[in-house]
This record gives sequence, C-alpha cells and structure tokens, in this order.
Amino acid sequence: MSKKSAAESKQRARTVYQTLRRCYPDAHCALEHRDAFELLVATILSAQCTDERVNKVTPTLFKQCGSPAAMARIDRSDLEELVRTTGFFRNKAKSLQGASTVIVKEHGGQVPDTMDALLTLPGVARKTANVVLGNAFGKNVGMVVDTHVGRLARRLGFTKEENPVKVEQDLMALFNQRTWTLLAHLLISHGRRVCKARRPDCAACKLLDLCPQVGVD
Repeated sequence: MSKKSAAESKQRARTVYQTLRRCYPDAHCALEHRDAFELLVATILSAQCTDERVNKVTPTLFKQCGSPAAMARIDRSDLEELVRTTGFFRNKAKSLQGASTVIVKEHGGQVPDTMDALLTLPGVARKTANVVLGNAFGKNVGMVVDTHVGRLARRLGFTKEENPVKVEQDLMALFNQRTWTLLAHLLISHGRRVCKARRPDCAACKLLDLCPQVGVD
C-alpha cells in the first residue's frame, strides 16, 4: 500500500469513527458488571450466548459467588445450574472455576490487568482479555473482534481477513489506539441496528457514502 493510499485509509477510518460516535452516543459495554471480576465472568458466559441472557443470569450468580474466592469454592454442579441457560454450561463452569482459582492463588484475588496475565486464565482468549482490559481497566491494548465487528470491518473494506486476530491487527493499524475500546462498541451497535448480517439496511446507513459494501447482497 502506498503512503498516499495508507493515509487515505486512515482518514476514512477517522471519518467512520466520528460518524458512528454521532450515531451512537450511548454506545457502551452491554454486559452489566460492577468490577473487573464480574465483567470477566460475564464475558466468559457470553460465548455463543446473547448479552441479554447473560445479564439475566449474572445477578443471581453474583449473589452466590461474587468474588474469585467464592467462585473457586462453589460446588461445580451448583455452578453449572446457575449458568445452565447460557449454553455450554459445563465448559463455562469449568472455565469460571479455573480462572477464579488462578486469580486467587496467583494474583491475590484480583483480576490481573495485563494481556499476558489474563491469557493464562482458563477460558480467556484475546477477545475476553480485550473486553476486560478496555472496559474494566481503561486500557486500549487491543480491539474486541466479535461477529459484528468482523462483519463490518470486511464490509467497510478495512480488512479482507476472516481470522479475528488478523482482523484486529488490521483495525489497530487504521484507528487511533485511544479509540479501540469505544470503536468496538460503536461497530457492534451499528451491526445490531443497521448493518445486520442477513439484511443490512443500507438505505438507512449513515456510513453509506464511506462504505464499499463488500459482501453486501
């Protein structure tokens, strides 16, 4: 990519970001939480599950085990029942207890605030780590790439990649680091409300003039 085209791509990225901010001034993390541990738990539960469902489950869950120590010692079968409706409940319960145990034993009961440390926790990959770092600690270390972010990044022509890690790298190269956490929320909001997977509402899209509409039927 030439210097001119790279500069043009970054300028378009800035304009997209500014437009989305105007469209979705209320964009924020949809997973309800009060601290880093609650966000970590909610994010693990959100895998292949809606945020709405997770938010229905977590209030009762946190009443019974709202700390890493409590989560680590609760009976596994009881934990499975508490998270059953989020799907894949056995694996999720195992991850929650595994992560909680490591947090208690190796981090003094506090959720770590670095990418390397978070990635050592059972059930935590880059996406989950980015959610926690960006929203609980205010650290823009990387970008959350879920199905909405990936889809919009491709449709907007910011990437050709399917692999979330490669999509993340392409987006990080285009957008200012300070915007990464909010940008993910903005793209998710747009993906849910306008640029939907099956029937994107291009006629109502404020990004239409900026979008090459890659992969839009």
